[in-house]
Amino acid sequence: MSTGATPRRRSQHRKRTDNRRRPLLIGALTITLVAAAVLVGGLLTTTPDSGSDTVRSESSTLREASGAFPSVSSTATSASPSPAEPSPSPSASKASASPRKSAAAAAKPTGAADSPTGSGSWPTPAADRPVTATIEVSGSYDGGLKRFHGSGALGSDGQDEDQGPLFELADGATLQNVILGAPAADGVHCLGSCTLRNVWWQDVGEDAATFKGTSASATYLVTGGGARHADDKVFQHNGAGTLTIRNFQVSDFGKLYRSCGNCDTQYERHVVISDVRVTGPGNALAGINTNYGDTATLSGVRIVGDGGRDITVCARFQGNDSGAEPSETGSGPDGTHCRYSSSDVTYT
Repeated sequence: MSTGATPRRRSQHRKRTDNRRRPLLIGALTITLVAAAVLVGGLLTTTPDSGSDTVRSESSTLREASGAFPSVSSTATSASPSPAEPSPSPSASKASASPRKSAAAAAKPTGAADSPTGSGSWPTPAADRPVTATIEVSGSYDGGLKRFHGSGALGSDGQDEDQGPLFELADGATLQNVILGAPAADGVHCLGSCTLRNVWWQDVGEDAATFKGTSASATYLVTGGGARHADDKVFQHNGAGTLTIRNFQVSDFGKLYRSCGNCDTQYERHVVISDVRVTGPGNALAGINTNYGDTATLSGVRIVGDGGRDITVCARFQGNDSGAEPSETGSGPDGTHCRYSSSDVTYT
């Protein structure tokens, strides 16, 4: 545009001595001014730059959004029109909106379904730690799902009643997020009330845990976790008080719970078992001494792999303090010591 107008401006500033050509110069000048006016008017009425600015604005918005949705940027940008195009593509806004929606949906947490721990899967150990001397816990101990196993003096996997535990909990202590591997020695000892939360026994040694509190008001809680490969007992109740086992799973075991049948000092003991998944083979879920007033209350028990129903749900014994082998007196619900109904136990 400017290239064509420049020669004409130069010609009108040149001095001419021939007056006969003045009308021609005036006519040329008039034509030039008219042409320039037409050209300027055309520039004022056209709008390609306006459309180009709109595209740049949308493209900029998409690039800014890429900070919050990294996966959206490339998709949305490729769908957007180039800033050089005369007008924005009508699908540009849809291209930008759709990836944002999908990214937001992908970022939404799904959340785990609420279900008892007793039906969950076994955790993977975060690390491995050998234990050569009993770990004494006062207060709370979080193992971070490390696997602890006996070594040295605690390296036995036998059934010796006198072997030490991997963990010893003071009255009121809590042990959580711990995996006990093999050998597990005598597992965990609770000297008084205690809580075992999300504790797993991969291969039970003598016992998984022993409860020794001497007060009738002692309370022990096992919540979450699981145990397997217990040749004899999983939870041994030697002291007084009440043990609650909930949201737990057990497989390949002798007895899930046993009130000591022949301890030197005997107590009245109680156990509450709820929401527990049991996988055979197994011998019994609960063994109690009726002559000392023991009770076992069960609900939400699911037994798997016991088509012949060989696992005794609740066994009653005549306990003693002489060290003799206690005698079994019966099994099944009786409304007094073994407290449950047929609907509290299901088989699959």
